Amino acid sequence: MEKTTDEQAQQPQQTLLVDSEKYLKSGVHIGTRFKSSDMKKYIYKMRKDSLNVMDIQTIDQRIKFAAKFLARFPAQKIAVVARRLYARTPAQEFAKAIGAKEITGRFVPGTFTNYSCSRFFEPQVVVIVEPELDKQAISEASKINAPVVALASTNNSLQNIDIAVPSNNKGRKSLALVMWLLGREYLKETKAIENDSEYTKKVEDFEYQMKDTDREEETEERPRRRFQDRERRERRPRY
Repeated sequence: MEKTTDEQAQQPQQTLLVDSEKYLKSGVHIGTRFKSSDMKKYIYKMRKDSLNVMDIQTIDQRIKFAAKFLARFPAQKIAVVARRLYARTPAQEFAKAIGAKEITGRFVPGTFTNYSCSRFFEPQVVVIVEPELDKQAISEASKINAPVVALASTNNSLQNIDIAVPSNNKGRKSLALVMWLLGREYLKETKAIENDSEYTKKVEDFEYQMKDTDREEETEERPRRRFQDRERRERRPRY
C-alpha cells in the first residue's frame, strides 16, 4: 500500500547528494504535463499549472543507484548518448570526467551494431539523456544486450530501459546537475576519488551555454505518438 503524505513526512530524511535547495533551483523535479504509465510511480503530485512533479528524494536515490550500477563497468566501455542541444554539454563533460565515450548530436544508425560503420563503438552499457529522441540508440543497445541507464521525465516510455533516473531531462540546469552528480558518484564508487572535495568539476562546467542564435527549448515536448503505442514493450525495467 502506498504511504500517505503524512506517513511520508514521518519517515527519516535521507542524506542527499546536494542540498535540496540546489535540486529545487535547478528544476530537476519539474516534469511535463504528460505522464506515461511507466513514470506514474515517480510522480509526486501535479501542480496547478498541470505540470507533473517528481520527488526530490527519489531522484537522489536513483542517481545513487545508477552510479553504483555504472561503476560495474569500465569507463571506456560506457557510451553516453545525447541528441538534444541542451544535453550535449552535460554528456560531453560527464564523458570527460569519467573517461567514457560521448556520442552527441545525430546518432548514426549502426553505431552499435554495424562493424563497418565509421562511428562503430561496442559499449557494455549505455547512458541515455532523452529516451524519446535517442530511441535509435536504445534499440541498438537492446540488440547487443547492453543495459541502458536513462534520464527520464514524466512523459517518457521506459521500453528497453533498465534503469531510469527520474528527472527533468529538458532543462539546462537540471541536466547539468544530474550529469555532474552522476559523474561524481561514479568516480567515488570506482575509488577514482575518495570524497566530494576531490571532484574538481563544477556544475557550471556541465551546463550548456546559450548562444544568440539558440532558441530556448520548451519545458516540455509534444508527445510524438499516443501512449497506447508505448504500452507495447519488448522488455520492462529490470532494476
